[in-house]
Amino acid sequence: MPASHRRRLGATHLIVIALIALFGSAGTFLAVTDNASARTSPPAADQPPPPPTSPSVTSPTDNAPSDGTDGGGDGGGDGGGDRRADGGTDGSSDNRDDRDDQAQDPAEGRQHQHSGPAASDFVDIRGVRPGARPPRDQRSASTGSFTSRCGRNEEGHRNPDNFIVTPGVRNGAHHLHDYVGNRSTDAFSTDASLSAAGTTCDRGDKSTYFWPVLRDVTRGGDSGQDGNIGRVLTPTSVSLTFRGSPAAKVTAMPEALRTITGDAKAFTNGTANARAQWTCTGFTDRVLTDKYPLCPRGSQVVRRLDFPSCWDGRNTDSANHRAHLAFPDKSTGRCQSGFKAVPQLRMTLTYKVPQGPNFAVDSFPEQLRKPVTDHADFANFMPGALMDSAVRCINSGRRCG
Repeated sequence: MPASHRRRLGATHLIVIALIALFGSAGTFLAVTDNASARTSPPAADQPPPPPTSPSVTSPTDNAPSDGTDGGGDGGGDGGGDRRADGGTDGSSDNRDDRDDQAQDPAEGRQHQHSGPAASDFVDIRGVRPGARPPRDQRSASTGSFTSRCGRNEEGHRNPDNFIVTPGVRNGAHHLHDYVGNRSTDAFSTDASLSAAGTTCDRGDKSTYFWPVLRDVTRGGDSGQDGNIGRVLTPTSVSLTFRGSPAAKVTAMPEALRTITGDAKAFTNGTANARAQWTCTGFTDRVLTDKYPLCPRGSQVVRRLDFPSCWDGRNTDSANHRAHLAFPDKSTGRCQSGFKAVPQLRMTLTYKVPQGPNFAVDSFPEQLRKPVTDHADFANFMPGALMDSAVRCINSGRRCG
């Protein structure tokens, strides 16, 4: 090729290369500055971030519904995916920072603050109508009672475990429990460990009695796990009374019998298994199930928790922790066919609370600390002779304990 052609071709190539470089640099500049702007510009004023929603802690549940499922249609699992499962011994000083009082939504990267209860969850007890009296057939009723005296949890025995429903799982309940009776109760309790442990109860009753704590939400002294914020309130009194049947004599409970009452997920499960009873001292004939009571000055909040008292005569537990025990018929007080009456445990817990809608029971986060979720658990480890004595007392119409 002639040298002149090579010179003309080289000049043309140089022009093309310069144009490419010019447009390429401009595009790169625009891309870089546009990306930098996207990183540094504030969000538009008319585009606020989406509001937080309540986290979903789906399983394990503290009290399964009667059909043996977890009741929420939300599957199984280990109780919260990437939530902490290491629990704590007292639920009040586990050295977590403020971020741990929120649940992280991994899909959207937002954090959710646990909420509840609402002002609408409270009602003045003075506006509640008295309820009907329970049935009683004096010809065959067992009208006595036996009270086990176990203290008010002055020792501060608390943890977020539930060895009945989630054995071997720390923080299996996702809310803090108060315990009286057996001193050793935790996630790893067994029949053998409970039988060998000490107790806060008189007369050697090693049974374990537990319920979710109540908190003063105006005080932040105790930062509970899973968003249950507020200072834990120790009951001013705890009554653990075993009562008779309105329609039959009672028979002894077997050792290691486990039972639950209420549904810790009643707000989302529905109220089929709800057994919450809230009232005030001086107004105990007026009972609320889905509201907290606002008591007048000088009156205290009362939680009343009745347990099922008809036993199948064979099993000390069942898959859903309900099928082996049932409540008697509401109108007659009789047990269903094939079941026999056993002493009915009634827990009565009394509290001094701040005036106004300023207290709440611990709950699973998605249950929003609703009063309808109140519940309790019991495992019988009374010595056989003590249980027999209680049965004789109840069937003879005496008050013992």
